[in-house]
Parts: sequence; C-alpha cells; structure tokens
Amino acid sequence: MLFNKIEFALFFPIVLILYWYVFRKNLKQQNIFLLAASLFFFGCFDWLFLILLVFSIGLDFIVAHKIHKSREHKKAWLWFSIIVNLCFLGFFKYFNFFIDNFSALLSFFGLQSNNWSLKIILPVGISFYTFHGLSYVIDVYNGKIKPVKSLIDYSLFVSFFPLLVAGPIERATHLLPQIQKNRDFKYSNAVSGLRQILWGLVKKIIIADNCAVYVNQVFEGPSEYSGSSLAIAAVLFSFQIYGDFSGYSDIASGTARMLGFELLKNFSFPYFSRDIAEFWRRWHISLSSWFRDYVYIPLGGSRGSKYESIRNVFIIFLLSGFWHGANWTFIFWGLLHALFFIPLLLTGNNRSNLDIAAPTDIKAGIQTFCQIGFTFTLVTFAWIFFRADSLTFALDYIKSMASASFFSFPEIFPKTVLGYIFLFIMVEWYGRNDTYAIEKFGLTWRRRYRISFYYLLTLIVLYFYGKDFQFLYFQF
Repeated sequence: MLFNKIEFALFFPIVLILYWYVFRKNLKQQNIFLLAASLFFFGCFDWLFLILLVFSIGLDFIVAHKIHKSREHKKAWLWFSIIVNLCFLGFFKYFNFFIDNFSALLSFFGLQSNNWSLKIILPVGISFYTFHGLSYVIDVYNGKIKPVKSLIDYSLFVSFFPLLVAGPIERATHLLPQIQKNRDFKYSNAVSGLRQILWGLVKKIIIADNCAVYVNQVFEGPSEYSGSSLAIAAVLFSFQIYGDFSGYSDIASGTARMLGFELLKNFSFPYFSRDIAEFWRRWHISLSSWFRDYVYIPLGGSRGSKYESIRNVFIIFLLSGFWHGANWTFIFWGLLHALFFIPLLLTGNNRSNLDIAAPTDIKAGIQTFCQIGFTFTLVTFAWIFFRADSLTFALDYIKSMASASFFSFPEIFPKTVLGYIFLFIMVEWYGRNDTYAIEKFGLTWRRRYRISFYYLLTLIVLYFYGKDFQFLYFQF
C-alpha cells in the first residue's frame, strides 16, 4: 500500500475516523487500533514479511528488559541484539553481494568457485525498523530510557505505519512518550498535516515522477546521448530523489500529525546547503544523526587525533553508503561524500554554516549562491554513482558527460519539467525557515483565496497522477 495510491487514500480516512471518533476516549484502545492498522498496512505488501517484523519486535522488547534487569550480562544481551538484528539484515540485504564478491575474489587468484546465489526477496522496510529496534536497545543499555512495560506500546513504536516502510528512523526517546500519553484531536494539527501531505504529493507526483521519465530514458542508454543531455539527466535525478524521498517523509509526517504525533524532521531544504557538512545536516537527518549518535560518537567522533577523526568520518560515510544497498556504487557514493567532507574537517569549517541561508546584500547573496551551486554540483556528481547499476556504468557515464559534446545542444531538454523545478525551488526558498515549504504559505491571505490555492494545488496533483513510479527508498 503506497502513499501515492488510491488504496491509501481509502485506508487512511477510515483509520482517521475510527481512531478519533470510536477510540478517542481510551488510550489503550487507540494504540491497539493503530497497531492493528499498522500491521494491516505492512501486510498489504506481503503477509510473510510480518513474521520477520514480529520477531524483530519480540527480540528487542525482551532483550531491553534483560539489559535493564541484568547486572553482569548487560553488554552480552546488548551484543546479542545487535548481532541477531544485523545478521537478519545482512542475510536479506547483503547475502548475495558477499557471495558474488567472494567468488570474484577467488577467480582473481585463479581459484574455481561454484557461482551460486539465493533468490532472496528484500522485506519492505527492514533497514528502517531494524534501526528503530537497535536504537531502543542501545538507549536502554546507556540508561537514556527505561524499557517500556507495554508490548503494545513498543510494537506500535516499531511498526507505526506512517514511518514503517521508509522512515524517518525514529528514536524511542522521542516517539514512545507520545505513544504513552493521551492525544486529543486538534484542528490546527489536522490542517497542518493535510497541508504537509499535499506538499509531499507535489514533490512526489509533480517533481519526482516527471523527472523520472527523462532520467530513466537517459540512464537506460547513455551512449545514445550527448554530454549535455547526460548532465541534464544527472540534475533531474538530483531533484527526482529529493522530491521522491522528502515527499515520502512529508506525507509520513503529515499523516502522523493528523493522528496526534510529531515525527523527527528528515529533510531541511538540503539543496540550499553551502557545503557538504551542511548538506548532511539537512539530508536524511534521521539516518545521519543515527550514525552520528550510535557509531561516530562512540568511536570518538572528532575528539581524538586528526587521523582518528578522518578514520571515523570514512567509517560513517562508508556505512551510510552500504546501508543503502548491496552494490559497490553505494559504497563509492559514500566514499565520495567522505572525500568531500574531509577538507572541511581538516580546516575546521565543518560547522561553519549552522544557520539558514539568508543573504542580506548583493555581495553576501553572490557568495551564498556560488556556495550553494558548488555544493549542489558535488552532490549531483555523487548521485550518478548512486543511480548507476555498476561502477563501470557510472565511470562511462561521467566520461561521456565530460566529452566535447557537453557543449552541444542537448537532445533532451524538458523545458516544462525544468519550469516545474524552477517554481518548486522558488517555493522551497520562500519557506526555507519553516518545517516544510508551504507551512505558512498564504496564511495572511483572505480565507477564500487561501482555500482556492490549495484546491488548485490538489487539482494539479490529480492532473499529473497516474505515473506508476514506486518510492525510490522502498528498495532500501
């Protein structure tokens, strides 16, 4: 059941009505109902995946209580949870990757190997709910939170349907307290949630899906296009993946807000970043902060020597790349971002842009937009490896893009889509100080104008609806 499909448009209103009008007076009943709705939502992808989800929930629920009660074996229980969770994640996501590369290594040394692999279906959302459970167990071990007594509450924390499939990756310290307290319907939250859902659909259906048409066409046969067309396709992919993933996050956050929850912010206008460090404070925030808190800081962060700091940065970015998928392209994508980040770390400028980009004069504006343009260029270059099927494909793509044909007129020049992107950037820039771009858009207008604007935006979304593109991050 996808957020951009008719099934969800039928499912969510039913859940919303029953949740607020049938179960609103009893918190336990509300949570049981939301849990049932979440399991049904997840089961719509494949009911067999529920077995793995339930096992993951039960494992971490029990281990957290064992850690809390144990004095001598706390660390053993912690590592038991980490190893079991990562083994399941590794088997479903990386088994064939390791087998294939081990076979290639043997062949390199002239040794014969039986090339075999398993037909493994990657369970939807496994990378996300595994990290939910791990963060909970680690926080219990570190004493940041006590293990929750109610299995229902913990199960809802892991399987809450707005974030179950593609995040954001929630923390028990943030979401569990919201699950455990009474929630009242607020009209302002419902309106804000609907507004954010609408903007998420704009990102997905108008921006991402329209970009995908041209991106897929070029990446399926890059040798047929000039360097200029390849460059345009790379830029379009940058907006495709941003519109697709941040659009999902907006829909998830808006859906959760209508149910009385506030999820962690996952995107904060990353393409307005002035350096790579700022980009990673704004892109997939829940993942980058997860690796920061549970890997980077325990390794020593930037508190040690320069060598240790550089080592930790490479570990974090390589893990981030590997988390995205079992392909060397993702690992190289992470390596590139580490290389982009290291100069900032060595010069002490990795935390120089902590505020919102807001030039106040012409000189500052020129400098800011040059920094934004340079950062976007680096990010777009790295996205080529993320989108490519193999390292060889990516390198050939870049080689063709950097040829003399880069200066020729492109065979593909989607003026209409580029126009949509331009308008999209203008709206995002206008709302860059807010949680999402249209959070306060039109609030000072007369009511009939404001309502007309949102009706018009809804009609535009419906007009473009119909392209059958799955959310990109479902594969991770």
